[in-house]
Amino acid sequence: MSEGTQVDLCGTDELAIGDRRRFMLECGPICLVRLRDRFAAVADTCSHEDFPLSEGEVELDDCLIECWKHGSMFSLVTGEPESFPATQPVAVYPVSVENDRVCVRIP
Repeated sequence: MSEGTQVDLCGTDELAIGDRRRFMLECGPICLVRLRDRFAAVADTCSHEDFPLSEGEVELDDCLIECWKHGSMFSLVTGEPESFPATQPVAVYPVSVENDRVCVRIP
């Protein structure tokens, strides 16, 4: 059994491909992104400065999300920054789909 709490975020049909949405959870804000064939969830605060990643653009081909303020790109798979000025990763959360509902596991 995995540690943490599973949280139901939304229905699978509530986000179109490439869309992202901010959810406020006990662990802090999370950005949920719909990729082509799956969903990804990362902490919704840029590690460079305190700006929401959910307001940035998504690059589907490379599974990246951009911080709209300074242009840092973060991997939606690993949370690692792919460009400056960010140098620290953001948290990545496991996502599952159950009965057409998107769920995330938080610590």
